[in-house]
Amino acid sequence: MIARSAEVTRATRETEISVSVHVDGTGKSDIATGVGFFDHMLDQLCRHSLIDMTVRAKGDLHIDDHHTVEDTGIALGQALARALGERRGIMRYASVELAMDETLTAAAVDVSGRPFLVWNVTFSSPKIGAFDTELVREFFQALAQHSGITLHVNNRYGANNHHIAESCFKAVARALRFAVEKDPRQPDAVPSTKGSLKG
Repeated sequence: MIARSAEVTRATRETEISVSVHVDGTGKSDIATGVGFFDHMLDQLCRHSLIDMTVRAKGDLHIDDHHTVEDTGIALGQALARALGERRGIMRYASVELAMDETLTAAAVDVSGRPFLVWNVTFSSPKIGAFDTELVREFFQALAQHSGITLHVNNRYGANNHHIAESCFKAVARALRFAVEKDPRQPDAVPSTKGSLKG
């Protein structure tokens, strides 16, 4: 099987990002963005998707975390799209309901080549520690847009904002893991009547 791996470097006046992904990994992570809570969330994304990830980010954190988080999502999305290539032989669809203590979050993925995000997640506080809760959506918007996936995230309920955010990352990770798995019944087919998943 051809290795499903890719590297992406992104440099702007606001950030310098380098990422690498290996889709058929073991969940090994090596992440340093300068944003502690975000590093923790990316580690969850990696470990529960079993996609190996290396992420290095330097951004204008003296302003805020926004550019670093969004641009990391862009670069990770681009790397994932490159690693998946034609998306031949993948399961394509997956959905997961994930419980984390008092919180329940559902994520559904279509690795379709057509980017779209449906986000039904509400936080009761603008911050988790020093991290802006609105950046959770910004990350997933960038990831979906640049990886070419349709992503629906619905937080059913929850009280603790840390748990709500973390359950989003874990649920997306698990759904993504199943969606990009190789389909043993059609390992060489593009799972679309169009014959293409390039959007």
